[in-house]
Amino acid sequence: MSTDTQTPAPTAVDFWFDPSCPWAWMTSRWVDEVAVLRNLDITWHVMSLAVLNEDQDVSEEYRAFFPRALRYTRLVAAAQEEFGQAIVKPLYDALGTQIHPGESTDPDTVIAQALAEVGLPPEFAEHSLSDAYDPQMRASHFDGIGRVGQDVGTPVIAVNGVAFFGPVISPAPIGDEAARLWDGVVAVAAYPGFFEIKRSRTVGPIFN
Repeated sequence: MSTDTQTPAPTAVDFWFDPSCPWAWMTSRWVDEVAVLRNLDITWHVMSLAVLNEDQDVSEEYRAFFPRALRYTRLVAAAQEEFGQAIVKPLYDALGTQIHPGESTDPDTVIAQALAEVGLPPEFAEHSLSDAYDPQMRASHFDGIGRVGQDVGTPVIAVNGVAFFGPVISPAPIGDEAARLWDGVVAVAAYPGFFEIKRSRTVGPIFN
């Protein structure tokens, strides 16, 4: 009798992020941890806080942040279009490491270092200042936000087609705790009548 067992198919996960969002960064670190413990097939997608809020009444301070954020989203969108899906996560990691734990607010420096890290030429930085790939970037954004509604933000996660905003976490759990949180979030989100669970944040992003 054969003792061969068939490996279960991986869980399809889609993750939408704005490289500038510290909360998306925290959640992405958690998902990276979960991917070590669960069989996940993750596709990473760009979304944009600037696009999300372009018609919203936000503070001048927050609006002043959008041009910088838009440069990063445009860069990722251009890289995906020209080099394929495989470049998206490495470029996000390279950008986010400098933006979040690195606390860099100079987009020229962040972009130059990120491009060097992932092996793209320095002149590719010009795409961060171009709207050439805005249609693709906006399509990716609205694909994600359209699954959860306009009144949320980044990140958006879809698990086997069931989408939700967040979770917003700090710090990102590791090990079994990360896996337990994943299982709970996926279970809650899978219930058709579930829409929201929330409490006030008492800490900011804690980067490990």
